Amino acid sequence: MAEIGNYDVTSRLPYKLMLSCPSGLLPSQIWDQRAQQNSSLYNGKKFRYGGHAFHSTGGVDCKSNCYLNLHLGLTDYRTFMGTNLNPLWEKFLVQSEDETIRCQHTSNPLGNGGIVETSDGKILVLKRSNNVGEFPGHFVFPGGHPEPEEVGIISHDNLDPESLSRRVSMEMFDSIVREVVEETGVPAISLSNPVFIGISRRELNVRPTAFFFMKCSLQSKDIEKLYSSAQDGFESTQLCTISKDELESVAWKMPGCHHGGLALYKLMEDAKQN
Repeated sequence: MAEIGNYDVTSRLPYKLMLSCPSGLLPSQIWDQRAQQNSSLYNGKKFRYGGHAFHSTGGVDCKSNCYLNLHLGLTDYRTFMGTNLNPLWEKFLVQSEDETIRCQHTSNPLGNGGIVETSDGKILVLKRSNNVGEFPGHFVFPGGHPEPEEVGIISHDNLDPESLSRRVSMEMFDSIVREVVEETGVPAISLSNPVFIGISRRELNVRPTAFFFMKCSLQSKDIEKLYSSAQDGFESTQLCTISKDELESVAWKMPGCHHGGLALYKLMEDAKQN
């Protein structure tokens, strides 16, 4: 029986696609995202993913008539370390087919990942440093987390629910641009507006990540030169520009959530062909 890493690839993938939007969603289509006053949600400095719901006037096909509501609370890295990253993380899970109920006792900070396509058709992938807390030495797409501080939640700005929802929605998109710029060194002006393509959750410690697609107007060789001066370059040791055909061979060296991000990207590419 073939095995790669800790996963038996003949029977189980290291990720689960929680949400797929192959046609891509814009900021105006992701709404009503708020830090909910709910005793089951943890207070802290990261957004906690608590599920989602689609709203559509003509079918849930993720096109212009489709809207997405993300259910977000607050958590922090300490809670993440004590639940999702705990060696006994599976003991925090509740036996349920409902993913929200199943993961209700875990921190579930929502990460983000950017699938960036260069002008010469390559995809940007980073090799993580050996000094990072999660998956040292693994390959990942550029990314990190959207930040509650950026929308005034932590500083207790007096925001009405509508304004809060709008600012959180924009932070989902603004944050992935920041992460790509800080981790690769490419200027923000060279990036197209990101589109949301879905959420992948790795099976190992049930870690969710939202993925976005964007194009870069620069060629691979130019980006490789810029990487040496990236603000957060210390988080990785190498930037790779990989052809679409080679991505699958790299995927098994990625955390499950990023492997799932590749699956979301492939679904987007397939949708373009149809």
